[in-house]
Amino acid sequence: MELLYTFASPPSPCGYLPDQTWSLRYELVRGMTADEYAARMHRGWRRFGHAIFRPECPSCRRCQPLRVDVGQFNASRSMKRVAKLNAGELTIRIGTPRVTQQKLDLYDRFHAFQTDFKGWPDREPETPEEFAEAFVDNPFDSEEWCYYLNDKLVGVGYVDAVPDGLSLIYFFYDPDLRDRSPGTWNVLCGVEAAKQRGLPWVYLGYYVEGCRSLEYKARFGPNEVYDWATGEWVAFR
Repeated sequence: MELLYTFASPPSPCGYLPDQTWSLRYELVRGMTADEYAARMHRGWRRFGHAIFRPECPSCRRCQPLRVDVGQFNASRSMKRVAKLNAGELTIRIGTPRVTQQKLDLYDRFHAFQTDFKGWPDREPETPEEFAEAFVDNPFDSEEWCYYLNDKLVGVGYVDAVPDGLSLIYFFYDPDLRDRSPGTWNVLCGVEAAKQRGLPWVYLGYYVEGCRSLEYKARFGPNEVYDWATGEWVAFR
C-alpha cells in the first residue's frame, strides 16, 4: 500500500446523530491491493475512492461496521416479497466504473429525494470530477452494478470484491421505483453474488442505531459487528 498522508478531521456535529460529535481518521492512498484493503476493513475501516477512513469520535462508538453471514443468511418475509417483485424484472449489468450523464442525473435525483424525505443536507449537483473521485478512480479494481428496468437505468451500486467477501460501497436509485425497495434488492443481490462466488461475507459499512438512513442494515442477518473495544467481530442479530 502506498500511503500519501493521514489526518483526522476536527470534531464537528455528527452527520448521523445530531446530538453527537464526530471526528474521522483518513488515510489517502495512491494505490493498494484488495487484500490490503480487506485487512483494513477487518479493523473497521471503509473507503470512498482513494480515501480510507474510520471514526475516531471523542465520546461515541455507535458507528459499528456490519457484515452479513452469507452461508447462514435468512431472508425475512418482506425480503422474499422484494425478491419476488424484482427477480426477472430488474436486471444487473456488472462492469468497470465510469462516469456518464445518465448516472449523474440519477445520482442527483436520488439525493434530492433523500433531502426531502430523510432530511439529508441540501447539495449542489454532482460534477463529473466529483463523481469520478468518489466512485471511478479507485486504488484497486472495483465493480459497478447497473440495474435496468426495460433497458432504463434505475439504480447503480459500487462493490469491492475482497478475498473473503463483497463490500457494498454505495447505492443510488430512481426514487420513482421506491415501491420496489431497490435498496433491499441491491443487498439481496450482493448476498446472492457472494454465495455464487463462494465468499462468506457481505460487508455493508456502518450500522448506526438511531440513524434512519443506516439502521436498515441490521435487518440482513445473521450478521456480525466489529467491536471497537476488543478489535473482534461479534455476533449481532
